[in-house]
Amino acid sequence: MTVIISGFIDFQSHENVPEILRSARALVEGALAEEGCIAYSWTEDHLTPGRVMVYEEWTTSEALSAHLASHWYRDMGQHLAKFDRLPMVKAIKKYRVDLEEPVYDETGVARGAFSTS
Repeated sequence: MTVIISGFIDFQSHENVPEILRSARALVEGALAEEGCIAYSWTEDHLTPGRVMVYEEWTTSEALSAHLASHWYRDMGQHLAKFDRLPMVKAIKKYRVDLEEPVYDETGVARGAFSTS
């Protein structure tokens, strides 16, 4: 079952965010190369200075567990620890996906409801 990680980290000095992300490139690429990684995206939130949005998608919880035990995860944590962060206001969460459908139906209309249950 697909697992999604979603959330954000707020850094004290918003001017550091571009460098934080640029210097993490090898770590992001390493995670993307891990078995079961579908997406691994760390991006600057252009509406909230200092905020980095985190989005990950894994094929299974086992793939996520392997990532969390890997040096890529530990190395990213060590990298981020070099920069002062604001207190977390909302936890980064994981979600199990039990149903997936395209947003746009076969006629090109965007739908919020699922066609199957």
